[in-house]
Amino acid sequence: MTVGNMYTTNEYLEKNPTWDIEHSSWKAEHILDILERNDVQLSSICEVGCGAGEILNQLHMQMVENITFTGYEISPDAYKLCEPRIKDRLNYKLADLLEDESVFFDLVMAIDVIEHIEDYYGFLRKLKEKANFFVFNIPLEMCVVNVLKVSHLLRTREQYGHIHYFEKETLLSTLKDTGYDVIDYCYVPTTLAFPSKRITTKLLRLPRKLAYKYNSDSLIKIIGGFALMVLAK
Repeated sequence: MTVGNMYTTNEYLEKNPTWDIEHSSWKAEHILDILERNDVQLSSICEVGCGAGEILNQLHMQMVENITFTGYEISPDAYKLCEPRIKDRLNYKLADLLEDESVFFDLVMAIDVIEHIEDYYGFLRKLKEKANFFVFNIPLEMCVVNVLKVSHLLRTREQYGHIHYFEKETLLSTLKDTGYDVIDYCYVPTTLAFPSKRITTKLLRLPRKLAYKYNSDSLIKIIGGFALMVLAK
């Protein structure tokens, strides 16, 4: 599923000791928004590559009580972080979802996963067999600022294992190519959610606020700092 053994050894945990738990709450908010906006009715939700499991935990606390939640994670370190969150209707598996032939869900989520996958076309085609609906969240790292200042791309590659870089149109085309029908999508302001000490990030904060406020495709293509959340079937 991934390049190298960054996730199945302790390398990723050493570089990211919180496993981005602090980002889970606002990601869950955006997931809830896109599901509610499109009136998607669900009884089972799965997250592939669920990390520490906190996004599912947040959804479990905020959604109706007849929904079951299942997280799949291939990293033993991440699974250990999931275990304390196991509760009624919320379970985690140390396994690869694509190899579990016995399961099918109303909704599968891949939140910040695709950019890590070596054969992401093959991954998306196999994932299509696992649910009726899908929510993807993928960083839009292919922008003018990152092309001119390539150190950001190299940093995310080294620290997080991002090996593919997208912008909105290429991402939506990829989903179409692999058999998905896009229902809705929205920008997620990843760099606005938390403060940063990086000078470039601070300088771009105001234009990114304006880009988010006015949903500016052109400005986002220049300055970056956003992800695209997609609801598909």
